[in-house]
Amino acid sequence: MSFEPLRVAAANGLLIPRPEHLTAIDVDADVLEANHIVGHNSRDIRSRPFNLLRAQVLKEMRAKNWHMVGITSATPEAGKSFMSANLAVALAQLPEVSVYLFDLDLRRASLAETFGLSGHRGLTDFLDGTINDLQGIGHYLEPLNLTVFPCYRTRVNSAELLSGDRFAQLVAAMRALPDNAVILCDLPPAFANDDAMTIIQLLDAYLFVVEEGKTTKNQVKDSMQIFAPAPCLGTVMNRFNTSTSDSYGYGGAYARYYND
Repeated sequence: MSFEPLRVAAANGLLIPRPEHLTAIDVDADVLEANHIVGHNSRDIRSRPFNLLRAQVLKEMRAKNWHMVGITSATPEAGKSFMSANLAVALAQLPEVSVYLFDLDLRRASLAETFGLSGHRGLTDFLDGTINDLQGIGHYLEPLNLTVFPCYRTRVNSAELLSGDRFAQLVAAMRALPDNAVILCDLPPAFANDDAMTIIQLLDAYLFVVEEGKTTKNQVKDSMQIFAPAPCLGTVMNRFNTSTSDSYGYGGAYARYYND
């Protein structure tokens, strides 16, 4: 599939604001801790799974020249937004990439709350035509080196917004970002409605979050069928019970070098 027309459209219209064009926000560390956002702190042993995931995701994206990845699950409450936020902040610690995180779960948006962002204007307001650019929507989280475009929970006809010209412009603008950009999109669950299916066809790939003990084999299989032919970058198991003193030895004598 060629995305060159999208690059041309973005060049002639909507642009994603770069971090230097946004007001920098100092995120409250207590808010991050309360929402279990730890991927940015390599001294916190809880960040290790996200650092490992970061390496795997970036390796696969570079090998296939992918820049835009959606993160979804079969059903709500599986932890897809938690995974989106932690993967984004983990990737943002790498000096060679510029990370953009978009909340495209229009009906159940949660990233603004996760990062302690306040406001009333979000991606929904651009998609429904209330505002015409993204300057007042984006937030550059300075200590995390991360750019976030949130939306706020509201009752909207999400299917109509995601099939409209505004969303096509947004995707085009994402693709017009520099080659070092990594764009992560927090998506609705597969079976909540058809929103995730619509969005995923316009991205490069998707990451599928599985909740241990709750997501079934059939749910995974059926989700991948409805998302086809979009490639699945991989699956991530959330809420997997294991000990920090695992067989790899990070809970032993050398633990002090890896965590506070």
